[in-house]
Amino acid sequence: MRIKLSPDANIGIELYMIKAGDALSVNGEYFDFSPMGSGDTLPVSAITSAWFRSDVEKMDDGELIITIALPNGSNASPEQKFPEDLVSVPDGPVVLPQPLQAIQPPVEGGA
Repeated sequence: MRIKLSPDANIGIELYMIKAGDALSVNGEYFDFSPMGSGDTLPVSAITSAWFRSDVEKMDDGELIITIALPNGSNASPEQKFPEDLVSVPDGPVVLPQPLQAIQPPVEGGA
């Protein structure tokens, strides 16, 4: 499975995905793409989730190509703003680019 990430600053919730074979759980919603045959395309309009940003394709070699919205907050990292495709995603929790760490202001009058 190849997951393309589409940065979106308008999404205010976290994204959590789990992959299992040709199925993907997106924030608890389960999507099973195993019925797709090689060369098939599932139109994004047939998917009842705003997380999917384009058609899902199953390549002739069996690889699924899926594009998912990636939330970008005010502390988005360069990896979130310009994400690379997640290639050969293994089963289990999908590792996503992380935001920058919040910078703590210095403590005044320290000892």
